[in-house]
Amino acid sequence: MPADGSLDYIELPGSDIPATKAFYSSVFGWSFTDYGPDYAAFKAAGRDGGFNAARKVVSTGGPLLVLYAADLDAMEAKVRAAGAEIVSRESFEGGRRFHFRDPNGNEIAVWTKL
Repeated sequence: MPADGSLDYIELPGSDIPATKAFYSSVFGWSFTDYGPDYAAFKAAGRDGGFNAARKVVSTGGPLLVLYAADLDAMEAKVRAAGAEIVSRESFEGGRRFHFRDPNGNEIAVWTKL
């Protein structure tokens, strides 16, 4: 049983469930379980979550989901090849990251250690 206050589940907007599943399974290897046409739950490296068609993307300033990649450049190439828009890149003390927009318009970041 999770401890009180622990991060247990992540739910993101998913206006295009088929495109979302295709993108995240091809780029990150996530697996999905459908719960009707408007909801797909995912499993991702020990974390659970879902994409919900009823949720709407916040255009700026919403929560940011940050994923890890051992090879950031290779992951950026995979994300770009899957059709995502790269919206920014940055370096910071101890690492660097890029941000992209998924098929629903969610801004997601991927980072690596230096």
